[in-house]
Amino acid sequence: MTVSSEDDLTALKMIGRIVADALEAMGRAIEPGMTTRELDGIGRRVMEDAGARPAPEMVYGFPGATCISVNEEIAHGIPGDRAIRPGDLVNVDVSAEKDGYFADTGASFAVPPATRRVERLCKDGRRAMWAGLREVGAGKPLAGIGRAVGAFARKNGYTLVRNLASHGVGLSLHEEPKAIATWPDASERRIMGEGLVLTVEPFLSLGADFAEDGDDPWTLYSRPRALTVQYEHTVVATRNGPLVLTMPGQ
Repeated sequence: MTVSSEDDLTALKMIGRIVADALEAMGRAIEPGMTTRELDGIGRRVMEDAGARPAPEMVYGFPGATCISVNEEIAHGIPGDRAIRPGDLVNVDVSAEKDGYFADTGASFAVPPATRRVERLCKDGRRAMWAGLREVGAGKPLAGIGRAVGAFARKNGYTLVRNLASHGVGLSLHEEPKAIATWPDASERRIMGEGLVLTVEPFLSLGADFAEDGDDPWTLYSRPRALTVQYEHTVVATRNGPLVLTMPGQ
């Protein structure tokens, strides 16, 4: 999607705020003993109370309002009876639609007591996302996102999952430009036009470089098994750089 009017931007900011509010509420609520289904219900209520529809359910028939992935699961985890335990690493991915506009966000949360290594991984996962976001802007190469994230990962001793990419978003959940690498990709030649709406969502890991299928049709696991975090914003490429849409309460 390319933003072409103030109405577009207003609608995107609204759905961006809604998914960000849902993510924030879920992050605050995480505690040992609750199930991932209970956590999902919190996100669903925030979205539906704001007049939005959970996108994974609406678009793909996913069995939940949000994707919740714990420890060895790194993406598309199905909310269910799994109880969150002390020390778990929980990733929450929230996307929704309102009035024909979509936004997508995500974050990883360390459940206390977290090891110093996991706390650092979460902090650096957010830093890796921002390294990529700073490369967003009208007229700039999409490849700059992956180069910046890759340089950060290399400098700090991490790996990147290389088969889960960022993507265009706005009028649908996944749209052009598809397969935006958040790792260095010498074949990437596309340029961001002014008003382009996209996600930036690197998967930073303590050793994994691939996501593989599990026993159900949805959940993805790290390969090799290693703790992995994902942080994600929906953003507009402008002449002044990135305009982040998925901030709570804006």
